[in-house]
Amino acid sequence: MSEEIKISAEVERDMRTVLRGVDELLVESEFAQKLQKSRDTGVPLRIKLGMDPTAPDIHLGHTVVLTKMRQLQDMGHQVIFLIGDFTAAIGDPSGRNATRPPLSREQIEVNAQTYYEQAAKILDSERTEIRYNSAWCDELGSRGLIQLASRYTVARIIERDDFTKRFKGGIPISIHEFLYPLLQGYDSVALKSDVELGGTDQKFNLLVGRELQKEYGQAQQSVLTMPLLVGLDGVEKMSKSKNNYIGITETPESMFGKIMSISDSLMWNYYELLSAKTLDEIDALKKAAEAGENPRNIKVALAQEIITRFHNAQAAEKALADFEARFRDGQIPDEMPEFTFAEPMGIVALLRESGLASSGSEASRHIQQGGVKVDGQRIEDKSLQLSAGTYVVQVGKRKFARITISS
Repeated sequence: MSEEIKISAEVERDMRTVLRGVDELLVESEFAQKLQKSRDTGVPLRIKLGMDPTAPDIHLGHTVVLTKMRQLQDMGHQVIFLIGDFTAAIGDPSGRNATRPPLSREQIEVNAQTYYEQAAKILDSERTEIRYNSAWCDELGSRGLIQLASRYTVARIIERDDFTKRFKGGIPISIHEFLYPLLQGYDSVALKSDVELGGTDQKFNLLVGRELQKEYGQAQQSVLTMPLLVGLDGVEKMSKSKNNYIGITETPESMFGKIMSISDSLMWNYYELLSAKTLDEIDALKKAAEAGENPRNIKVALAQEIITRFHNAQAAEKALADFEARFRDGQIPDEMPEFTFAEPMGIVALLRESGLASSGSEASRHIQQGGVKVDGQRIEDKSLQLSAGTYVVQVGKRKFARITISS
């Protein structure tokens, strides 16, 4: 921006709110200038968040950036929830070590139907602009796509970390994957966005949007990236494909059990990225834990806050009561042995490898007798396979283990 504007105390306060939990804000001083100009002129900033409907449900990982968007919305800015129905057909190569299979139009339409309904649990639906990028991407046509491609070089595209690794490793990269960041960037041109939000894995794509706006003679958007929420396995980012997620439409009981399964150390990351508590309040909870407060109680409070947000307070109380009743007979301990396995595993082998049973035959006998529970649910199928995630496994009344399957 050519003209420097003095930043007011109100904008400095807004900046502190915006920067909470943020991984990176590019360019911070430029963004502050935009906030100040918006406050001075009364013209709200256009805040863009694009999501491809690659799965039918939104999980807590998605809500990290949605919550940041809601903060900006509450400051009076215009938020644009962009459903990438066109780009979903290509498949975002971000963080991928192989070409992502494209989705069919039917799959995309089914998934897109539920996306905004779920996002509206966080955003104010009456103040949210909903757009679909097929509206302008379909109109580009072959000529327009070629003209768009002429505005960015192969050298810059290949700078992208995942493309570089795949190229050096001899892993195929399809030409259409190069088009994805260009089309996501073109969304910013079409929407004339002032700010674009995304996860840290989206940084390259967001910066492409910034550069394309410059090519098209527009003011360049600021780029705000949020950390990726670690999934229940404590290792990978939360993802449906890795089955380490908590969906925001899951039952309160399921959400409660999953939140209680995360490690005590990961709990603090969830508090910072998901909780509405202030940083001072979270710091007070940390000090209480250091002074001897049972981390389980602090985790219960987190579970209830999240369930209240996506269901209601009564559902949160019932989920707590059901959780406590489920484990009352076995008196689930606060501390238990922890095991991590790299691959999905059958329940019989898991009991044997974790020492909860001395042999496969003993494990089978425990299951047959109804003495095995996973996250409080009695297991009757000896062929059960556990995929990626973290589970509390119980044998009898006294044997417990926290099992993490990382992939």
